[in-house]
Amino acid sequence: MKILLFKKYFFSELSNSFSKTEIQSFFNMLIEHQLKLNRVEIALNPAIEISKTHLDFLQSALSGLKKSIPIQYIIGETAFYGLTFKVTKNVLIPRPETEELVNWVLNDTKNIANINILDIGTGSGCIAISIAKNLPNATIFALDISPKALEIATENAKLNGVNIQFIEADILNFFTSDEKFDIIISNPPYVRELEKEQMQKNVLANEPHIALFVKNENPLLFYNKIADFAIANLKHSGSLYFEINQYLGKETVTLLKSKGFQNSKLKKDIFGVDRMLKATII
Repeated sequence: MKILLFKKYFFSELSNSFSKTEIQSFFNMLIEHQLKLNRVEIALNPAIEISKTHLDFLQSALSGLKKSIPIQYIIGETAFYGLTFKVTKNVLIPRPETEELVNWVLNDTKNIANINILDIGTGSGCIAISIAKNLPNATIFALDISPKALEIATENAKLNGVNIQFIEADILNFFTSDEKFDIIISNPPYVRELEKEQMQKNVLANEPHIALFVKNENPLLFYNKIADFAIANLKHSGSLYFEINQYLGKETVTLLKSKGFQNSKLKKDIFGVDRMLKATII
């Protein structure tokens, strides 16, 4: 089958579920991933024949999209902070707003050498690996409760040529570390169960709930535990960086202040909502 014919079929099959812009994006991503052709090459070569092997993959991908499986899981990878990361259903798909959290840390540390950084709830490793790639003199640790997530994170560290010291542990029951850290950073579970109805169905159906949701009655569970861990394991004047629930920014600041953290700073993301928080322990 020629690319042009498959493209018409692809758009027709997905037209009731996605916008034309989304379908075009899916098509370009799949063709580039499978046939190694960019959008310009596709436009210039509409008569290229798709081999049976490639067509089988594309048909399978189309079926997955019809079932609302995220395109990142279908192709098995995604981009984050200019790097490529493998992703499976055992890890969250990295979000653009989390890149802003990484950027904040990098801007604050660009003139500091030989620092220890811990990423709590690393998932795919996107935060830890992106920082390690841009701070080659830093020592980076990354913690997660999920051994399957750590397998993916380890692969991603190798893929991106960085050295990360991974720790399998439950932060809710992990109190002291042999290491002391200059920075602790975390994007922990923060979506309340009551907010599920606001989320896209493909996220609810496919991404790991353990990395997303907290009980309505204790939405700051992880922030509370991580803050206690940080008090015990941050160096003097060390900093704690969080990605946060946009609806609970003030509450999270109040929590940290009650524990003795100072210089709390809320920061908005690209969508104009409170998404990041930095505080210092003295």
